[in-house]
Amino acid sequence: MNSGSSALQNEATIVDLIPALRAFARTFCRDKTDADDLVQETLLKGIAHIDQFEPSTRIKSWLFTIMRNTFYTKHKVYTREAPGVNDCASGRSITYGDQEWHLRSQEVHGAIGKLPPQQREVLVLIAILGVSYEETASICGCAIGTIKSRLNRARMSLLEDLGEASSAAAVDPCANVPLPFGQSPSRR
Repeated sequence: MNSGSSALQNEATIVDLIPALRAFARTFCRDKTDADDLVQETLLKGIAHIDQFEPSTRIKSWLFTIMRNTFYTKHKVYTREAPGVNDCASGRSITYGDQEWHLRSQEVHGAIGKLPPQQREVLVLIAILGVSYEETASICGCAIGTIKSRLNRARMSLLEDLGEASSAAAVDPCANVPLPFGQSPSRR
C-alpha cells in the first residue's frame, strides 16, 4: 500500500472514532461545547501530525493520548487565567427533569464528575468506551496494576456516592457480611 492511500485510510479511521473521542472528551469537560472544542483540537493535531503516527500502534490510543495531553496543557493555562463568563451561574441553561431516569442519569454524571481525574478517565476508557486495560495503561502512561486499582476505586466511590451500599458487596466479594450465629467462614 502506498503512503497516499495509507494516509486516507488513517483519516477515515480518525473520522470513525469521533463518537469515542466525544465520549472521552466529556470525562474532561462538563460543558458539551468545551468537549466538542477539545475533540476538534485533537482531530486537528492528529491529522496535522498523521505522519508521526506509528502503524504498529493503535490510532485510537494515539488520539486519546493527544486528547489527554491537550486537555492537561489547556488546563494548566486555564488555572492561571481569571474567571470569566463561563463561571457565571446565571449564564448556565436550566434543565427540567421530570422523569426518574433523567434524574438518575444526572446523579450518575454528577458522581462521575466528583471522581478524581485519574479515576474518572480510567472508568470512562474501560467501562464506557470498552478500551482494554493494556491500551488504557498506554494512554495514561502507567502500569496495568495501577489502572486496575484506579478502576476499582472509581467503582467503589460511585457505589458509595450513589448510595448503592448493597451493590458494593456484590462488587467486592470480600465484603464483611455477617454470618449466622455459630457458623464459621469455612462453611460458606
